[in-house]
Amino acid sequence: QVQLVESGGGSVQAGGSLRLSCALSGDRSSIYCMGWFRQVPGKEREGVAAIDSVGSISYADSVKGRFTISQDNAKNTLYLQMNSLKPEDTGMYYCAFDPWHLGHIATMTPDYWGQGTQVTVSS
Repeated sequence: QVQLVESGGGSVQAGGSLRLSCALSGDRSSIYCMGWFRQVPGKEREGVAAIDSVGSISYADSVKGRFTISQDNAKNTLYLQMNSLKPEDTGMYYCAFDPWHLGHIATMTPDYWGQGTQVTVSS
C-alpha cells in the first residue's frame, strides 16, 4: 500500500508561481512512475507531468516550458514547480503513483492517488 499526501496549493495571480509537494509513504516498488494530474469540475482529469524510477520525464504540451517535475528520493517526495501560471491552470491537482511501470504522463494508469490540492489562478 502507498499513501500520497499533497500540499502547496493556493491562490495566485496570473504569471505567478507555486510549488506542489507530494509526500509518499508505504511500500514503494523499485520500478514506478509518479505524476501529477489536474481536474476542473465538469471536465476529465488530465495528466500534467510524470517522472519514473529511471528518471524519464514527460509533460503535457500545455505546461511544457512552465512546469518542472522532480523527486527527492531521500525524502520520498515528489514536486511540481509551476511558473508563469495561467487562469487555465486552475484546478484540483492530484499526485499519483503507478507501481511496476515506467512510462509517460499520457499512458500512466495509477493505482494510488492523493486527496488533491487546489490551485486557483486569477487573471
